Amino acid sequence: MSTAGVIGGGPAGLIAAETLARAGVAVTVYDRMPSVGRRFLLAGHGGLNITHSEARDRMLGRYGRSADRIAPMLDVFSPDDLRDWCAGLGEPTFVGSSGRVFPQAFRATPLMRAWLVRLAELGVRIETRQRWTGWTGDGGLHFTRTDGETVEVAPDVTLFALGGASWPRLGADGGWVDLFTDRGIAVTPLRAANVGVQVSWTDTFAERFAGKPLKNVALTVRGRDQSARGDAMVTRTGIEGGPIYAIGAAIRDALDADGECVLHVDLRPDLTVDQLTARLQNRRPKDSGSTWLRRIGLDPVAIALLRESTGGALPVDATVMAELVKAVPAVVPATMPIDRAISTAGGVAWEEVDESLMVRRLPGTFVAGEMLDWEAPTGGYLLQASFSTGVVTARGAVAWLRCHGALTSTRGLLPTPLQVPHPSPGEDGETRGG
Repeated sequence: MSTAGVIGGGPAGLIAAETLARAGVAVTVYDRMPSVGRRFLLAGHGGLNITHSEARDRMLGRYGRSADRIAPMLDVFSPDDLRDWCAGLGEPTFVGSSGRVFPQAFRATPLMRAWLVRLAELGVRIETRQRWTGWTGDGGLHFTRTDGETVEVAPDVTLFALGGASWPRLGADGGWVDLFTDRGIAVTPLRAANVGVQVSWTDTFAERFAGKPLKNVALTVRGRDQSARGDAMVTRTGIEGGPIYAIGAAIRDALDADGECVLHVDLRPDLTVDQLTARLQNRRPKDSGSTWLRRIGLDPVAIALLRESTGGALPVDATVMAELVKAVPAVVPATMPIDRAISTAGGVAWEEVDESLMVRRLPGTFVAGEMLDWEAPTGGYLLQASFSTGVVTARGAVAWLRCHGALTSTRGLLPTPLQVPHPSPGEDGETRGG
């Protein structure tokens, strides 16, 4: 029987293991942590946003400059396929009010428990507390156990799914990068993605408003045609939240080009400058600055942000104030560190892998998930691409084994998708990891 070693026990690695096992391959999953799926479980602690229901073209746009690379992966294993897969594990999904997709139990634990039972039934072995430390002289795999013992294995195919570098305490520390580059494989530097940004608030503003949301704002990187809308969160050292994550690539580009990034915060994105000006012109003689601004729907944190941007001296001219409300500047000198990020950008360069995600320099070796050079905002896009690339690598590995005469089984790669009706849209929720 052909053998496969899957390095990394996250969603990409485990779905690859399942796909391989269904094709008749003997699979062993290796993970450095005491148990697999730890980041998956943490991501689903407050609600597992596993994918998104939006139209394909719009969804692909979420992957930015990697959209063309991710597109064929979604064709192989689509959001509907992922929802059917969840249903097959006893967790039908529902669409939240924002279009995000969640399992019926909402959390990741029931899904992971059922998944591990399925993997065991398929004969997948899981070896934990084993850190991959490189290749052996004859191309095998070298592992170091937590007790210091070393192990060498030589599977017929190897699939790497070690993640990025944003969750070191859960195993994703980027330690694989040097090992890959030492083999001549180009790796785009790993950088923080889906991460907050730094802003040098005054002590007064930070102490009073840290943890307060800027509700329904639009954020734009000055000089770049990219913006995002939603609720952002003020922190003691900056801003974080969905709109920040969605324009993360543009923020990094500005930081690289100029050494700093200026964010424009639109506090009333549903109104034009002219509409705001008309409303602000109705200021009453006794209105204080705060009262004046509350009349256009601004709350205390929004008003404080205006004061923060002007050193406390608010404009009195209605047009000038309207223009400021539509583009409050916030100077960003840097993002938060990578260990504060939800995910990372960068990874194995696309030119290093073929259409099945096999490393060209290492025949029989495949890469999936966040180890590849792509990124996406939260909202289900991260998990979807991780699952999709995991399936693609596994199918590529099966094809490679068959091509080399190492696999003659005609068993299926995945079960026929179950025809389970998708529940109607319901209440939404948030998650850090989707």
